Amino acid sequence: MPRATFYCVDIECSGPVPHLYDMISLGAVVVRGTADDLAIGEKFYVEIIPTAPRVDAGAMAVNGLDIERLKRDGTPMDDALEALSAFVARTCDAGSSPVFVGHNAPFDWSFVSYAYHDAGKTNPFGYKALDTKALATGVLGVHWLDSSKEVLQAELNLPEQDTTQVHRADYDAWYQAHILIELLRRRPSCVAS
Repeated sequence: MPRATFYCVDIECSGPVPHLYDMISLGAVVVRGTADDLAIGEKFYVEIIPTAPRVDAGAMAVNGLDIERLKRDGTPMDDALEALSAFVARTCDAGSSPVFVGHNAPFDWSFVSYAYHDAGKTNPFGYKALDTKALATGVLGVHWLDSSKEVLQAELNLPEQDTTQVHRADYDAWYQAHILIELLRRRPSCVAS
């Protein structure tokens, strides 16, 4: 039985740091199995009502979300966090620990962890995360500056990214799941029981 159930998580936000800016969408994809048989599982996606005092126009141009629509139609943060926690509880393999995985995990994890702590809730991933950029530097021997999705796409023989979906949190989490699987296949001790 694997020790970990991996959750590839991607967020979109209204600016560069938590508290001053909002996490406005979150996507997560389960990756489970052993080194020889890793598989992408269920997806999770939520768009969140913004409440922070600032909005960075550059960040909004990247994610393409409409801040006014999110204010009207988004999910309250508490409900979004409860839904994510329920998703993790429902999909985490019995006897394993949920592991947060991000492509530049320090960024995405900081928004998710801040949101849980600000809401007085327990972060189901705890205080740590696995960064696929750092994992790629070790597994592939590439320089940190060459650990972008575009470079890894070629290095790992991944399908081309759908440019119409890039920066949608659930799509990015799904694509990151492919990166994780290919890296772990090259480094099976990372997922051994």
